[in-house]
Amino acid sequence: MTRSVIAGIGSYVPPRVVSNDDLAGLMATSDEWIRMRSGIEERRFADEGVYCSDLALEAARNALADAHLEPTDLDFIILATLSPDHHFPGAACFLQAKLGVPSIGCLDVRNQCTGFIYGLAVGDAFIRTGMYRHILVVGSELHSSALNFSDEGRDVAVLFGDGAGAVVLASSMEQDRGVLYTELHADGRFAKALHMDVWNISRKPYLTHESIDSGEIWPQMDGKTVFKHAVIRMAELVTNALNQCNLQPEDIKYVIPHQANMRINQLVAERLGFGQTKFLSNIQKYGNTTAASIPLLLDEAYRAGKFQRGDLLLLVAFGSGFTWASTVVRW
Repeated sequence: MTRSVIAGIGSYVPPRVVSNDDLAGLMATSDEWIRMRSGIEERRFADEGVYCSDLALEAARNALADAHLEPTDLDFIILATLSPDHHFPGAACFLQAKLGVPSIGCLDVRNQCTGFIYGLAVGDAFIRTGMYRHILVVGSELHSSALNFSDEGRDVAVLFGDGAGAVVLASSMEQDRGVLYTELHADGRFAKALHMDVWNISRKPYLTHESIDSGEIWPQMDGKTVFKHAVIRMAELVTNALNQCNLQPEDIKYVIPHQANMRINQLVAERLGFGQTKFLSNIQKYGNTTAASIPLLLDEAYRAGKFQRGDLLLLVAFGSGFTWASTVVRW
C-alpha cells in the first residue's frame, strides 16, 4: 500500500525581531502582561513589500533542498494561509510562479490554525490514491499588516507573528513510516468567536470608509471562548489519536501542538498526564504564526536533532472556524 512520507522539511522567518517591549511602545501593554497571558517574548514581522508567498517560497526552497529535490520534481502545491497575497487569486498560484513550475496544480487551504494539518491530509490522500508522487505542503502567514496596534487591538495584536514552514510529501511503499492517522473536525457555530470582517462580501461595496473608521476590519476574538474550546478539543484529539492507533502516551516521542498560547498547551499536557517536555514549544520566539506554526516548530525540532528515524510524532491544532485536527506521523 502506498503511503506518504515527509521527505523534506524547511521553514523561514523574517529577520526583523519585534519584542514585547517594542509593542509596549505602541500600546498600553507590557512585557510582563504578554508573557503571563501567552508565553510570548518576541515575534518576527516582515518588512513592507513582502508577501505571504515570499515567506512560503523561502520555506519551500529549504524543504526541497532537504528532500534533495528540485521544484520541477513537484506534482502539486498546497498552501495553507489566512493571509494570502491578494483577495484572489489564491496565494498558491503566486508561490507556483515564484518556484518556476507553471502548469502543475496548486491549492489554497483556508482553515486558519489547522490549515497545515488539513493541507497535509489532502496531500496524503492524493498520494495514497496514486494521483501524485511529490507534493509541497506549506503553511505561511503574514499577520503583521492586519493587526491593530492600538489599545483597542492589543489583546489580539500581541499574539501574532509572521513566518512559514513547509514539507515535501513523497510517495513510498514503506509501511512502517509516514502519515499513519489523520482526524479533521469543524464547528461553524463558533465562527464569529475568532474572525476578521475586512472582506464582508455581503456589503456593497464590501469595504467602506465607515468599516475602516469603526475598526471592524481588524481581527476580533472572544478570548475566553477560544481558550476553553481549545483546551477541550486538543485534549480530545490526543486521546482519540492514541486510541485509534493503539498507542500509549510513552509511545509518542513528541507532541507538536499549534502555537497559539503556551498556557493552552501546558493545560492540555497537564490534563492528559503528559510531561511538559513532551509538548514542544517555540511560541516564545515567534508568537502565533497560525498555519505556519506546526511546520515551523517541526522544522526547528528536526534541525535540533530532537527526533530520529522511527520516532512517532503527534501534530495537533485548534483554531478559528472553529476547526481542530491531528495527525500521527512516524518519522
